[in-house]
Amino acid sequence: MESLFEFLSDKWWLVFPLTAFAGHYANSWRKASERRHRRKVELLTLKNQARESGRAATAEVEALMATHDATNRRWLEYELDVGKLIDFPLMTDVREPLTVAFLRAKREADGQRPVSPADLPAAHMESYRKAVNAFAVALEVAEREARRIRDSKFTGPERERLATARKLLMIAENGAATPAERQAAYKRARRELDGLIVLPDVTIAALERRAAPGLDTGRAPSDQPG
Repeated sequence: MESLFEFLSDKWWLVFPLTAFAGHYANSWRKASERRHRRKVELLTLKNQARESGRAATAEVEALMATHDATNRRWLEYELDVGKLIDFPLMTDVREPLTVAFLRAKREADGQRPVSPADLPAAHMESYRKAVNAFAVALEVAEREARRIRDSKFTGPERERLATARKLLMIAENGAATPAERQAAYKRARRELDGLIVLPDVTIAALERRAAPGLDTGRAPSDQPG
C-alpha cells in the first residue's frame, strides 16, 4: 500500500491526462448514444411513413375499384333491362364507334382490375387509374349520345315495331297475365326486335327469368302441346 502511495505521489501529474482521457471517453460515449437514438427515431419515422403510405395506397385502390364497380353497374343496367335498350338502342350497337370505344375501355379496365387492393403493385397503380377513368368517361360519352339520338336512326315502321315490342314485354313481365299470355308476348316481342336491336345473351337470360318461370324459348309454337 505504501508503495502505491509513493507511486502516486511521484506520478501525481498523471491525473491531468487521465482526467482528459476520461472526459474524452465520456463525451464520445454520449455522442454515440445520441447517434444511436437518432437512428432509432429515423427508423421509426420511416416505418411510420411507409405504413401511412401503404394505407393511403390501399385507400386509393379501394376508391378506384369502387368507381370501377359503379361504372360496371351502370352498364349492367342496360344489359339487364330490355326496355332500356329499346329506349337507347345505341348502347348495344357495335356498329357505333362510341359503343365500341366504351366496350374496349371496359375490357381494358376489367383486365387490369386486381382481386383485392393489396394485389395491385404500386407500379401498376397509374395504369389502372387511367383504365378506370377511361372506362367511366367512355360510358358517359356513349350514354349522352344514346340519349341524344334515341331511336332517330330507325325508320317510322321500325320505331312502331320498337313501340310494339315494348308493350309486349310489359305483358311478358306482368305477373297478372297467364303463363301462355306471357310466353306468347315474349316470343312476339323477340320477333319485333329481330334485326333492329342486338340483345346480349345476358339480357335474354334476364328477360326470360322475369317473363315466365320455366319459359321454353327453344320450342317453336307448333311444338307446344295442344
